[in-house]
Parts: sequence; structure tokens; C-alpha cells
Amino acid sequence: MVTVREQLARAFHDTQSFKWDQDKGFKLASGEISPFYVDCRALMAHPEARRLVAQLAYEALEDIEFDCLGGLELGAIPIAVTISDFACAASRQRLWRTFVVRKQAKDHGLGKLIEGSIRLSDRAVIVDDVLTSGGSLLKAVGVAREAGLLVDHAFVIVDRQEQDGRARVEREKVQLISLLTVQDLTSTMKKP
Repeated sequence: MVTVREQLARAFHDTQSFKWDQDKGFKLASGEISPFYVDCRALMAHPEARRLVAQLAYEALEDIEFDCLGGLELGAIPIAVTISDFACAASRQRLWRTFVVRKQAKDHGLGKLIEGSIRLSDRAVIVDDVLTSGGSLLKAVGVAREAGLLVDHAFVIVDRQEQDGRARVEREKVQLISLLTVQDLTSTMKKP
């Protein structure tokens, strides 16, 4: 029997959202080269993959008390909305609102860094697609905390387990939840 987690790992391969090149590798946002490329934006373009992410995320988050979830634009938007929609359908008590953290404040309108539905002292979960160094996640945590949100948890689809990302996030008193690791993706690739 294939678990939902294994189905998600396979979905990365089926949607060509995971690449592995031991020779040339891939340049990361940090400028470093990695043999792995994890493309959650491509993954989240597929409805079945979104359903798997939402189901696993809901199961991972359902015992945590929080009011809203969101993260840095652009990658966090489909993740937060997918989880929120799934939670609402699964339980009418799980009305998790969503928000997005802009990379920079708008230069018009209200000039906000956070868009969506947040209230002062909301308990928030910061979401991101992939964790490498933790830089994007920590930027979103910082902006959310400056806006008065209480952030104790973060969620990612894949923890690359590189560049001490998890340790950096946890040093900021944020518990990290990940659905998969790069090892899950490589081991799935090796199976027939």
C-alpha cells in the first residue's frame, strides 16, 4: 500500500518537478550549486499534487492552534490557499485565513508589506515551498512578527537538508514542519 507521502514524492517525478544532476548541478538563490532542483511551483500547478500537499499539510498542522497562514510571495500563495481550502472543507472549525508577505512594500495605496487577512496577535504559520538556507522563510517570519503576528511554526513542502536551514529557522524559536526531504525524492527516484 502506497502512503500519501509516497504518492507526493512520486508526484514530484511525474510532474517533472524534481531534477537531479550530479555533474553540473543547479544554481540556488544563495548562489551555491546543488545537484538537486526542487520546483514546487511546477508541482503546485497540478491539481492532484495540490490535493496531496493539502491533505498531508492538514494532517501535520491540525493539532497546532493558529489563525492564519502565509508566506513570501510568490511561492507561498498557492500553498497557503490550498491548505486553507482543504482545512475548511475537512472541518468547519478550521477557518485558517491566508496572507502573503510582499518582497517589498507597495509604493502606492496603503504601502503594506502583508496582504490578506491578519489581525494583531494572530497566531500564524509561515509557509514556503522549499527550505535550503531558510533565508526566505526567516524574512517572512520577521515581517510577520513586525506586523504583530505570533509565529512559532513554519511549514515547507521539501526540506533540502542543506545549508543548515532547519537549524537557522529553529534558532529563531520557530518549529519547522516538512512533508518531504530531498532524500525522500531521491529514494523514490530509485524505485522501479
